Amino acid sequence: MNAAPEQGDQFGLSHALYDADGDGCADLVVGAPYEDVPKDGVNLVDAGGIWVVHGSPSGVGSAIESYTQAQFDATTATEAYDRFGFALKAGTAAGGQPYLAVGVPGENVTIGGIDHADAGGVHYVQGSTKISVTLDSPGVPGIVEAHDRFGYSLAGTNRYFAVGAPGEGIGEEEFAGGVTVFSHTLTNGLPTALAGLDQGAAGEGLAGMAEAGDGFGTSISMTNHRPNDQTYNSEALLAIGTPGEDIGTTPDAGAATVIRVKPDGTYLEVAVVDAGIADIDGDPGAGDFFGQRVTIANTNTGAVTTADTVRMAVGIPGREVGAAQDAGAVQIFRPLDASPGANDRILTRAASGSVLPGTAATRDYTGISLASGGTNLYLGIPYSKAPETPRGVLYVIPWTDIDGITSNGAATYKPGIAGIPDAGVSFGVVG
Repeated sequence: MNAAPEQGDQFGLSHALYDADGDGCADLVVGAPYEDVPKDGVNLVDAGGIWVVHGSPSGVGSAIESYTQAQFDATTATEAYDRFGFALKAGTAAGGQPYLAVGVPGENVTIGGIDHADAGGVHYVQGSTKISVTLDSPGVPGIVEAHDRFGYSLAGTNRYFAVGAPGEGIGEEEFAGGVTVFSHTLTNGLPTALAGLDQGAAGEGLAGMAEAGDGFGTSISMTNHRPNDQTYNSEALLAIGTPGEDIGTTPDAGAATVIRVKPDGTYLEVAVVDAGIADIDGDPGAGDFFGQRVTIANTNTGAVTTADTVRMAVGIPGREVGAAQDAGAVQIFRPLDASPGANDRILTRAASGSVLPGTAATRDYTGISLASGGTNLYLGIPYSKAPETPRGVLYVIPWTDIDGITSNGAATYKPGIAGIPDAGVSFGVVG
């Protein structure tokens, strides 16, 4: 695919690392879901593309491959508004095979001659297996409907991966949202579907109730979980953001849910958090969008998982900070605590007294960009308005600093320092 930089391509909106070519070096996959693709004299708007930037012992960039959807999987077609590469997740499965999942939330799915616009799909690669998965694939729970946007969000570990469909209709409630959990174990050439998750009607789904516009599954994140009767991480913890959830009469205040996934497909809801719970810091605000981004991490995968080892960060990009509208915040939880507010903490930008540096400004949307690992929280503010970070910024904050155990300070990355080109307008997109 020959491509040129164009306004709105969103190159880098998604990215993932895995060993694509089996040479022992990590390869970087980058999505540009709004890339326009020319075909037969027609410009396919927002068809999308992905790039594989190969690593080598001498560094990244030894070779670069680019793919449209049809180039990546010849059984599919490149079409306008598919947004191929909107989400990416990659890694190594428990059996040692590298895997890659590519979200295509704008994919139309035709069933019985009926075209379901934006139903969505996922391209899944494991070793030599390459398959397209939709809600119509064998064994996958759910019903294909227009605007499901299956593949909008992706998460995974070495044993499981999950796919968000925030446009999924639940009963009569449009855009209520759903999440499907898969095992990397292949059954008849397909990843094995384990569970379909949604809020359902009262008593039929997870806590809460499916309502139009909830967007359950807008953001998802997954980490390993080791039960006390196992010697390895046989399970997973799945965090799910529902930014459109109404709390009481407060619209779009948002919520987040944590699910414990077991190998047989059974699951346990271990935490549901929102700003309306009595012991949680803060109050629900209209348009806070608590859960627009979530990230969950196990800080010690070599031991039995406990409340002390798991952290979840929840983005609240619409939260006011003082007089600054939509400055945004991030709230930290230990989701396995008996009380979700027992150890919660709200992070906002401040010149002093906060582990998050900077100055909170109107429409920063702090919390829109989050990722994490066992050691650090990665918090990007691509829309920063602070004078010292006008092109965006990424903060890397040790969990131990957030816990108050250490005071190492956040590492700051921004255009113009540490070899980062002094260019661009929205540096700091992660997750």
